[in-house]
Amino acid sequence: MDAQKEALRRIISTLANKNEELQLFLESVDGTLSGLEEESCKVMSELGAELEQLSSALEERGAQLRDIIKEEKQRKEAELKRQQVEGKFALLSCEELLEFANQTLTVTNEEEFLTAAKQIKERVTMAPAFRLTTRPVVSENMSQFTVDFSSERAGLQRLHFLPVPRAPEIDVSSCVVRDNAVTVAWRPLVESDGGGPVERYELEYRKTERNSALRALGEACWEKICDIRETQVTVSDLKFDSQFVIVRVRARNKAAAGEFSEPVSLETRAFNFGFDATTAHAELKVHGDMVTWEPQGVKGHDARLRGKESKSRSATPSPNKTAGSRPGRDRFAGESYTVLGDQEMSSGCHYWELRPLADWKSFSVGVAYRGSLGRFDQLGKSPGSWCLYASQWLQSSLAAKHNNRAKALDWPLPQRIGIYCDYDNGDLFFVDVDRLRLLHCFKTRFIHPLVPAFTVWCGGITVTTGRQVPSFMGNFLSASQNLSSVSQ
Repeated sequence: MDAQKEALRRIISTLANKNEELQLFLESVDGTLSGLEEESCKVMSELGAELEQLSSALEERGAQLRDIIKEEKQRKEAELKRQQVEGKFALLSCEELLEFANQTLTVTNEEEFLTAAKQIKERVTMAPAFRLTTRPVVSENMSQFTVDFSSERAGLQRLHFLPVPRAPEIDVSSCVVRDNAVTVAWRPLVESDGGGPVERYELEYRKTERNSALRALGEACWEKICDIRETQVTVSDLKFDSQFVIVRVRARNKAAAGEFSEPVSLETRAFNFGFDATTAHAELKVHGDMVTWEPQGVKGHDARLRGKESKSRSATPSPNKTAGSRPGRDRFAGESYTVLGDQEMSSGCHYWELRPLADWKSFSVGVAYRGSLGRFDQLGKSPGSWCLYASQWLQSSLAAKHNNRAKALDWPLPQRIGIYCDYDNGDLFFVDVDRLRLLHCFKTRFIHPLVPAFTVWCGGITVTTGRQVPSFMGNFLSASQNLSSVSQ
């Protein structure tokens, strides 16, 4: 009976996996259908626009050619009309002179005849008919404006769609995931392989918890990077808040984009955590990745009144008496303005960063055993907590604290602090990220799971998670044996 149940469970598990795979496949097909409709409308619109531009260019050129022919026709017409007017005037003058000569022939008086003949001879010499060129200055021939569009017509008849570039192939061995940046490289395309010319590339990526190319329900959409001219690109300053990032790339020419390459999954593990608001002091407000100190009243927060109030507050137990009796999961109280992270560290290497807000006065950042902190415990004052303390209240100070011991650090107050924890080797580093300076290193042996811990008094801090261990930590790790540390 048990064997049959186990076999049935395996069958059910197989069916569940196949069901999920089919759902993802159907979603992919639906997305492809929608994309096909959208893409076909797009290319039809682009084709119509290209044809309209071609028709517009042809019409514009035709108008220019028509204007040239009209200008030449008008020039020739003007020349011929001018000759026509001059010819009519010469003809009229010639007819008048001819009539006068005929009349002279009838004159019988010799003196009158000689006078008239002399006048006719002078008038013939000056007559327009004998000075006029009797040949048209221009011809009717317009053959120089004959056009031959046979080659253009043949070219239009040969018009075809631009060859689509083939899908590139991502070179997984050349892809690099480092310092919260992903460098993706792919093999360049060769036109002789059958693809069209390539002008640029487009890359898409998205985060996922699945090592799968299919898009699961509820996961993020693709992010795009366009106009890539090289065969590699680096996507920088990412928050690695998922286990994988899936990348794909396609080539594009003047008017067409090819198919995407086969998607490739790149592992992007990093330390992600949030604030555990259930542990936050009542006067600490958690807003996403930010913690601010918002006092509920003035009493107890003025340095001049704090001493007087502590004397009159006889009913309040001291932290030393209550730390052991308060469970660690309770909200911090008293002057322990502390909040813990919601993810534990029990192995491996982890890294995150902290930035103080502009109005900060005092804060601490470090790690702690969750169960070792009571409600009134402050970071660095117990055997189960390690921290870096910074203050600019009254005077600037920077110190490393553990087990109620502090070591002053001679360094300006940092604006961005990197925290590196190697649980297995017992290393806890604090780094000034902007100046690449190792502020302090704790060397110990962790025996319980750790959680990030923060104390904020006056002002606030922001925490950046989803960070890989940066490459510059290698320099500090190699030199850590030469630095002083406080050990357990």
